[in-house]
Amino acid sequence: MTQGLFSMSGNNALVTGSTQGIGRALAEGLMRAGARVVLNGRTSEKVQTAVDECRKQGLSAEGVAFDVTDEGAVKAGIAEVTALVGQIDVLVNNAGGAARGPITEMSLANWRRIINLNLDSVFLVSREVIPDMITRKAGKIINTCSLMSRIARKDNANYAASKGGVAMFTKELAVELGPNNIQVNGIGPGYFITPLTEVLRRDEKFDLWLKGRTPMARWGNMDELVGAAVFLASPASDFVTGQIIYVDGGFTAAM
Repeated sequence: MTQGLFSMSGNNALVTGSTQGIGRALAEGLMRAGARVVLNGRTSEKVQTAVDECRKQGLSAEGVAFDVTDEGAVKAGIAEVTALVGQIDVLVNNAGGAARGPITEMSLANWRRIINLNLDSVFLVSREVIPDMITRKAGKIINTCSLMSRIARKDNANYAASKGGVAMFTKELAVELGPNNIQVNGIGPGYFITPLTEVLRRDEKFDLWLKGRTPMARWGNMDELVGAAVFLASPASDFVTGQIIYVDGGFTAAM
């Protein structure tokens, strides 16, 4: 009975930005819980490589490449996903990026690029998927937030603004879609071992600062994000909505 609460068997999920890193870890976690997952990225080659690697592990993976920041591409991409697997039961908005720099040196183009990638994409993909969820009176949306959805770090104005926006967009959708039995939540990862954090991990000063700042005194492993994702995507979270679960080793709990 309890185990069935976390089963994703019979569910289709779309995870954006899932050819590598956190998105890939979340996608594989949902597959291992029984879901059929559509992987996404901007280039067909990377998407197909990720699909092949998942299938070699015996996982149920499909792939559709499209740019989540392009309105027309999103519309066509979601149509392709539904033609391939049918309804989207779970949407994980994970695609994102960063471009650090002091505000006095940040160009408008740089600002807009990160807002577009991290926030506009969540709006565009969600807007395209939601109507069918409303029709079916069922659905789960999980947005990848950040520590900077809640707290700030210097030289990250564009990223912090975008991820703060994702957190509030998550709450807004939860309120708006709750009557339709659609749950919308977020996951706020702390500092994890990913290809994108390799430079930071090589920085001895930063590495020591992070381990001293984090109560669990270490970096997170990507598979440690899976439990939160499976919980929020499964029947176990049917009365949980509008929440951001921080998986951060206690980072946001400490002074």
